[in-house]
Amino acid sequence: MNDVVLAAVLGVVGGIVLSVLLLLARRLARGSADLGSDAERAALQALHQASLAAPHLRAGLAGPDVVKAARHLRVLLGSAAVAIVGDDDALSVDGASEGLEPATVRIARQVRSSGRRQVFRSPDGRADDLEGVGAPIVVDGQIIGVVVAFASPVGAALVRAAQEVADWCAAQVELGSLDASRTQLAEAELRSLRAQISPHFIYNALTAIASFIHTDPMRARDLVLEFADFTRYSFRRQGEFTTLAEELGSIHSFLELERARFGERLRVTLRIAPETLATVIPFLSVQPLVENAVRHGIEPGEGGGEIRIVSRDDGTHTEVTVEDDGVGMDPDGLLATLTAADDGLHVGLRNVDTRLRQLYGPDGGLVVETNTGAGTLVRMRVPKSQPQHDPDND
Repeated sequence: MNDVVLAAVLGVVGGIVLSVLLLLARRLARGSADLGSDAERAALQALHQASLAAPHLRAGLAGPDVVKAARHLRVLLGSAAVAIVGDDDALSVDGASEGLEPATVRIARQVRSSGRRQVFRSPDGRADDLEGVGAPIVVDGQIIGVVVAFASPVGAALVRAAQEVADWCAAQVELGSLDASRTQLAEAELRSLRAQISPHFIYNALTAIASFIHTDPMRARDLVLEFADFTRYSFRRQGEFTTLAEELGSIHSFLELERARFGERLRVTLRIAPETLATVIPFLSVQPLVENAVRHGIEPGEGGGEIRIVSRDDGTHTEVTVEDDGVGMDPDGLLATLTAADDGLHVGLRNVDTRLRQLYGPDGGLVVETNTGAGTLVRMRVPKSQPQHDPDND
């Protein structure tokens, strides 16, 4: 690759996000007739190679696919060989690597020692000898690895490009760590929801089942099966996503157990649009809204009440509402509860709202309409198309 290509790399690699990379890569697939200049075509080629390398770096420099990233980075830099050196001098090399391992390790160690980019020239100055340039991969102020590129000779553009590529590799590793942190946070939030389900609801459900053992054994048997279905769903280990149909199945079991406690005091109306049943939703996102309606809306009132669960097709989104005609709550008090530290009240609403905003943006959270004595309506909207959240592949 000549200096024009490397100069183009320097101008584009460092600050381009993956979505832009993929968009421009698709333009490459359609051909380059509309790209005009050599610099534009070189930039597009660089972006394409970077987009191919990015996924292989997200698991960190010790990941199994780092050598695949090295392959794309070698093409991007136009060098004879590229090595990514991780902890304990672990090498992921692509290109003409025969006999280069000792030199690669030596370069990486000196880069780590100095904390700066290093260039190593041919000792005898022969033009056909490979020379190397090493650049540190720095995350949170720590050198976690080194990118080493070999060429004959190493020009000024390759020296600068190697550092840009090392900085870009650091960004990919950080993005991978962020994705892992998000996953851990989501799992922690699900554990929190499950912990809230267990003490309050399970005690009441078992008490209700026990009350029917002698008076109506068949009813007690059916309730035990509903309890088993509910707990199996709520405490399942796999997946952060489910379908609306599966969540409604768990809600049915939950409400059957609650009806055993409340009798005629609890009335339920469902109005579910069939086309919404396949919508992918966050696991345990609707069920806590229903439990909140029972616990904080219907249960405190003397005369019971009605819960209405509605789903409708809203163009690009599915809208789900859970409404009760119970005691309601002062809007200012609800706002304070939802933004306060965990106090054990309305934790399901707060948890669901947080997860929805993390997934769908600041405008993707719950909408709550309530007032004292006027019941409560909670609305959530989720995109109908979420291929990245397919529960079958989650």
